[in-house]
Amino acid sequence: MNRWTVGDVSIHRVEETQLPAEIGQWLLPNVDPQSISVNGHQTRTGGIASGTHSFAMTSQGRKIVVDTGIGNAKTRDNPAWDHLQTPYIERLTAAGFAPETVDLVLLTHLHADHVGWNTTWSDGEWVPTFSRATYVMSHAEREYWSTTDVEVARAVMIDDSVKPLEKRDMLSTPRIPPAGLDITSEVRLIPTPGHTPGHLSVLIHSEGQQAIISGDALHHSIQLEHPEINASVDINADQAASTRFKLLTWAAEEQILLLGSHFPAPSGGYVRAEGKKFHFDPRG
Repeated sequence: MNRWTVGDVSIHRVEETQLPAEIGQWLLPNVDPQSISVNGHQTRTGGIASGTHSFAMTSQGRKIVVDTGIGNAKTRDNPAWDHLQTPYIERLTAAGFAPETVDLVLLTHLHADHVGWNTTWSDGEWVPTFSRATYVMSHAEREYWSTTDVEVARAVMIDDSVKPLEKRDMLSTPRIPPAGLDITSEVRLIPTPGHTPGHLSVLIHSEGQQAIISGDALHHSIQLEHPEINASVDINADQAASTRFKLLTWAAEEQILLLGSHFPAPSGGYVRAEGKKFHFDPRG
């Protein structure tokens, strides 16, 4: 587990699972794994390392979890995600965020590896894992997937990880203005579209310090050195590249701690501009 302190906010990285090198190569097919410079961001066999995890924090007395991974026992087309079994809940609880104590679950976007632990199987149905939490997703994101013809696999994911929340009126879908939306005075949702139309990143700012959870605006630290490289699953490639460059420029200029949502440990670090490229300096 990585942990970072941003002013009055402590941010915990809670691991779900590390993924096989094939996933990294599928996400970033134009990356040469030998060019990866950050220690720990290659697999043991020299491939592209990636994983799934949540970030958990307490802000002004509210316990917040950002993204919920793949989830256990869910039917998924991707073999690395199908019927996963991990001790994620035990790890989350050990970090001080037992599911029944969580107040807010912030979802960067509606992909299967970010919403899976929204629900767990109990008494013959999928029920909210975080039983007293409000789950938050951007209006643009939910609307896009509601008005787009989706493949069967995505429909299954929405059925098991989103609709049970909507059935219980636990999913909030606010419209996010360009400047962002404050969740607390220390936590703000920032629009970072491209990977998906309503994709969000999460800014934490406290006592003059800042961190940003990138979601899938970035998938790997190699994209700092080559911000033009898109992921194979970016819906709008041009917008994703533009968003990524703006996010990295902002992080470098304001010394914002970057927390990568798929970066293996070390998952956080500072960004330094080097011309039109960037360097990742791991911390934590």
